[in-house]
Amino acid sequence: MSGIRVLVGLGNPGKQYERTRHNAGFWFVEQLALARGIALKKDNHYQALVGRDGALWLLMPQTFMNASGRAVQMLAGFFKVAPEEILVVHDELDFAPGTARLKQGGGIAGHNGLRDISQRLGSHDYWRLRIGVGRPMAGREGADYVLEKPPTEEREAIEGAIARALQLVPQMLEGDLQGAMQKLHTQDKPVEKKVEEKKPEPTTPKRKTPEPKTPEPEKAKSAQTPPPPKEEKVGVLKGLLKGLTGTKK
Repeated sequence: MSGIRVLVGLGNPGKQYERTRHNAGFWFVEQLALARGIALKKDNHYQALVGRDGALWLLMPQTFMNASGRAVQMLAGFFKVAPEEILVVHDELDFAPGTARLKQGGGIAGHNGLRDISQRLGSHDYWRLRIGVGRPMAGREGADYVLEKPPTEEREAIEGAIARALQLVPQMLEGDLQGAMQKLHTQDKPVEKKVEEKKPEPTTPKRKTPEPKTPEPEKAKSAQTPPPPKEEKVGVLKGLLKGLTGTKK
């Protein structure tokens, strides 16, 4: 198997993006260049930061993620580099921070940088080093999540995964990618996201409020007070009769 000749790191250019999750590929290439003493220089022809160490090319496209394939296509086409001799390093939502996975081909899982590279190369056969950055919490968009800076613990876990993968670069360059894959996949140290538990708010014991006393209904006064006497209605006829009776002798 031929070794890797072009190593591509994916990310977005600019200060505002340099420490975001989406730039994990840039972090890898920067660390590799530092370790091997490779100078990365802006090349306007490729619209990328480019470095070379013997037969190895380092590439960091500066066209933003959606157009990452332009620089890859131009450099690979000019130097006649086959897709299987290209390694693309990128952030991966499907893996927790601290995880790194190596594979050849496969789906792009909605990654815009990989989509553009696959379209421009006309192939999925390039190698991919996937650096886990974890998934956002439910209800959050992945596009927003990868453009945020990870908290310190996650950043350290991501850098640890990058450091372990960097140790296997010589093996990848020699063409033993299967061996490098096996070693890498047994060294994972993923960090699970912590879900903050909501502490119950202290509750003040409720005081029992005495219920208002309902006044007892007054006792019927009919038993104590006699009803008022009924007024007698004397009819006109009765009064006349009484008067007549009184005058009889």
